[in-house]
Amino acid sequence: MKTATATIRIDPRLERRLSRAAARSGRSRSAFVRDALERQLALDRLADLRRRITPFAESPGITSRTRTSSAKIS
Repeated sequence: MKTATATIRIDPRLERRLSRAAARSGRSRSAFVRDALERQLALDRLADLRRRITPFAESPGITSRTRTSSAKIS
């Protein structure tokens, strides 16, 4: 697999948190950041897809901003 290098600047506090989290997980800092970036990109893609499909779902009444429950609590 061909890889690329990305350089980021982080403050010392974030660097310490990253180092501790990577050590706890047993991964390198690079692997930890790579996984976090993958998750964030997936979340961003999901948010974009939701934003794009919501108008189609709302128009026929499939979804709504408010939900009502008809279930009764005994």
